[in-house]
Amino acid sequence: MHYYGKPNFDHASRSLVGILLTNVGTPASPTARDVRPYLAQFLGDRRVIEWPRWLWLPVLHGIILRTRPRRSARLYARIWTDAGSPLLDYLRRQAAGLQELLAARSSLPVKVAVGMRYGAPSIASALRELDAAGARRILVFPLFPQYSATTTATTLDAVFDELKRWRWMPELRTINHYHDDEGYLAALEASVRESWAEHGQGQRLLLSFHGVPQSYVDNGDPYYVECQETARLLAGRLNLQEGAWGYAFQSRFGPVEWLRPYTSDVLAQWGQERLQSVDVICPGFSADCLETVDEIAHEGRETFQEAGGGRFTYIPALNARPDHIEALGRIVFERLGGWERE
Repeated sequence: MHYYGKPNFDHASRSLVGILLTNVGTPASPTARDVRPYLAQFLGDRRVIEWPRWLWLPVLHGIILRTRPRRSARLYARIWTDAGSPLLDYLRRQAAGLQELLAARSSLPVKVAVGMRYGAPSIASALRELDAAGARRILVFPLFPQYSATTTATTLDAVFDELKRWRWMPELRTINHYHDDEGYLAALEASVRESWAEHGQGQRLLLSFHGVPQSYVDNGDPYYVECQETARLLAGRLNLQEGAWGYAFQSRFGPVEWLRPYTSDVLAQWGQERLQSVDVICPGFSADCLETVDEIAHEGRETFQEAGGGRFTYIPALNARPDHIEALGRIVFERLGGWERE
């Protein structure tokens, strides 16, 4: 079945600009039944797992999807809220905040829609929503501050997979990264300082980013460099001296070498050093999710304290903070240059 886009167009109407906000995705519920198709889509993505298909697919369908969904469902159940998936809830709040900001500050008709790379609502459904609203120009904004083929690139794959079926394609612009954006960094800085004001400043600050296999970076992915740059810039804004902060990579999967140092190793080492307090922030996550709320705030705390450490403070993701929405809005305005005059 092919979807060709809106067949009728009112030439007297002003063209609408669509903003597509995207994130990784989430299962529909914290149950093995719903986690299984989500993991199948996620781990079946060639951008995420670059192993040869003949080798990977039997492992995925013969082993992983038979065992992992039940365990993952239990983890999702620990973070699920009355609003459902935190990641989807925050994405919708971010979209609503951005819609309100753009409406207040721009004369350009704009509609913001949300789509997940994996699961629902899908990127395809979000694009069709924008098309139905009359969007002839679309800005795609994946909420991944640091570019990686495993996140931003695969999101754009999904966008073009949908658009290549349309007869009348919209004008398209994309945002690849914003790892060094001033507004983004300012919001991160403010979140850290607010945590310090409430809980006290820890002896060290750890910036934990999602990991990727080392081979992906060796093959040209800029993710590692952009994570380092974000970490360096944020530490500078916080006036942290060498030895008072560090960065690491979490969420590794499988037997291959991933980016080092590993977050779990750093937290264990800091615990063994008997640090009385540490703060941890995850600057690569635009919203809290399983990897932050459970893996860092829960499991990371256990790793640090069981190794001998003291107070552990997780600093939440930027989520729908006003300064975060403001930063996203400024990025959007920069990318809309020219369209508002047409």
